[in-house]
Amino acid sequence: MKDKPRILLVEDDANLGALVEEYLSMLGYRTRLSVNGEEGLGAFKSDTFDLCILDVMLPKKDGFSLAAEIRQLNEHVPVIFLTARGHSDDRIKGFRAGCDDYITKPFSSEELALRIEAILKRCGYNGNNHVSEKFAIGNYVFDPYNRQLIFDDNIQNLTVKESALLKALCMNINNLLPRDKAQLEVWGTSDYFIGRSMDVFITKLRKYLNHDHNVSIQNVHGAGFKLEVKKVVNSNLNRE
Repeated sequence: MKDKPRILLVEDDANLGALVEEYLSMLGYRTRLSVNGEEGLGAFKSDTFDLCILDVMLPKKDGFSLAAEIRQLNEHVPVIFLTARGHSDDRIKGFRAGCDDYITKPFSSEELALRIEAILKRCGYNGNNHVSEKFAIGNYVFDPYNRQLIFDDNIQNLTVKESALLKALCMNINNLLPRDKAQLEVWGTSDYFIGRSMDVFITKLRKYLNHDHNVSIQNVHGAGFKLEVKKVVNSNLNRE
């Protein structure tokens, strides 16, 4: 059975966002709605998507900037811009930011559906063959999409939160991951009880990673955590 495509929709207009989300769900797409650029980036870092639909005029981080940062994380995921602008300069800027298509508001639902279908077909989406990013963590291989941490022939299956937290650490490998940033990206909020819960997840991840003495998760007092790899096999993001 084929998985349904996952779509990240970032739209600050509440009415339009709800309508598009409902329409995409009706078409069978699994859709996650974010209402500003920063929230959209956090969602992209914490989950895996087959397509991104981004409004250009977003609060906190505009669509062009968001697309550029998404492209740094995953150069393969297709991006569609939604915008009220119709000027050619904006279209050029959008394509330079890495978008695959550009739809000017107002647009018909049929047009949106056909463009999504065309892009997914062009990118080779078949429901079972996602473009998947993997991370090398010392002698481990971390597969966020399948939520697996692999060491030699041993596979540790991760929960959704464990996988999202480890991915956030990997995105900042050998650098500080601020505690509040991790909470917002993985849990969507930052308060005392979430912080205590995150400490439990960090302890679990340390246990999973204890087979390689060159890998550790350090607690930076009062600031956050750091995934340290003393002997990095390949610190770059690998893609298949």
